[in-house]
Amino acid sequence: MTVATQPYIGTFVADSVHSSFLFTVTHMKIARFSATFHDFDGRLVADEQGTRLEGAARVESISITKPPEFRETVVNGAQFFDAQNYPEITVRSDDLQFNADGTVVARGELTIKDVSKPVTATGTYQPLVEDPFGGVRGGIELGATVDRRDWNLNWQAPLPKGGNVLGWDVELTVHLELVKES
Repeated sequence: MTVATQPYIGTFVADSVHSSFLFTVTHMKIARFSATFHDFDGRLVADEQGTRLEGAARVESISITKPPEFRETVVNGAQFFDAQNYPEITVRSDDLQFNADGTVVARGELTIKDVSKPVTATGTYQPLVEDPFGGVRGGIELGATVDRRDWNLNWQAPLPKGGNVLGWDVELTVHLELVKES
């Protein structure tokens, strides 16, 4: 049995150098393809009203660079992210459960292409530490698997001997190094 605890009190922002937002999907049934978003922000607020975690990633900052036509299709294609019309992916959780065993569960809402759906992410957290510069830091790692069709990311092509080129399930992984605001 785990016991709920509250390791974070105050407002924390994601250290963008030491944090990452990654997605992974199966490609051609044989390999896993991953990409990250370089421009994102995250914030955790723990106060008398509860604990909230929210973040946003700018679609244009996706790590896919080559070939340019593939990047353009993923970033701006209507069956993918369509960044011209939907430039950000956002997430918000007002229901975080920190357990004494170092695990965390975050229930919230993921919005892609103006479609918001509930999502539950699980992972671990690290207790607060003082950094060499007098700041206070903590870490949270979360993961969830979602069906991309729920957010109108519908592109697909059949493989010649059956199956799909691109998996429907997408693993989302967030690594947050959080810095306490003074």
